[in-house]
Amino acid sequence: MPIGGGDDYLTIGGQLVYDKAGSTDFKTIQVMPAINFHKSLSGDRNQYLSVGFMGGYVNRSIDQTKITTTSQYDGSGFNHSLNSGEPIVNYSLGYWDGSAGMSFNTGLGDNNENNLFAGIAYHHFNKPRNSFYKNPEIELKSRWVYSLGLKFALNEQTYFTVQADHSTQGQYSETIAGAIYTVALDDNIENSIYKLHVGALVRWKDAIIPMIKMDYKPFSISLSYDANTSQLKSASQGRGGFEISITHISFFDHYNSSKEAIRCPRF
Repeated sequence: MPIGGGDDYLTIGGQLVYDKAGSTDFKTIQVMPAINFHKSLSGDRNQYLSVGFMGGYVNRSIDQTKITTTSQYDGSGFNHSLNSGEPIVNYSLGYWDGSAGMSFNTGLGDNNENNLFAGIAYHHFNKPRNSFYKNPEIELKSRWVYSLGLKFALNEQTYFTVQADHSTQGQYSETIAGAIYTVALDDNIENSIYKLHVGALVRWKDAIIPMIKMDYKPFSISLSYDANTSQLKSASQGRGGFEISITHISFFDHYNSSKEAIRCPRF
């Protein structure tokens, strides 16, 4: 929504996440509303400095009936009726979490589809405690994420996106970078209902991730695969995991007054 009499905007959104992984059904549920302020830096071109905040509630749980440890081995096999021997006092925990970020977004040249973006984000700034063992010393360390990317049109029906992210959390760090080629299948990029995206990402010293995505407004479906390249490939034989994602762009997008003004990158 517009703010004041200029080209500044306020946008609201949110993130809902449901994830289940592993043999113990480790579940994560997140409800994260978000608000962003976009300050116009130029009256001649699309150029914005944006500041945003996101925060909400997180619940994590594991299924204790599916835990298997050496304490449950009775000589002939694993007996899940035996105590796991793990000092877990709570198999479900909840906590509040928050993030903040800033980004710079500018158009390049006369084509609105050409776009340069850079950003920085600070996650878990409240350092929530998230231990199943109820150890007050265990907390979720804050995480910094740095992003840089370039999107440029090749012609009226195709564009190319290059992006890199570097994140640090405690003593750990991760760098991921890649490129995506996008083609409109029915019309020019701005008015297309059908789009095909093909590309690949590299997680430095860990994996190569080819991906393909199909847009059919208001839906998108994507498929990616992590092919392991780290020292673990001897055990994994290079195999990783498939990920399927289905996205629906809500009807609020049709009434978004900032949509054409602030050309945020879409992946």
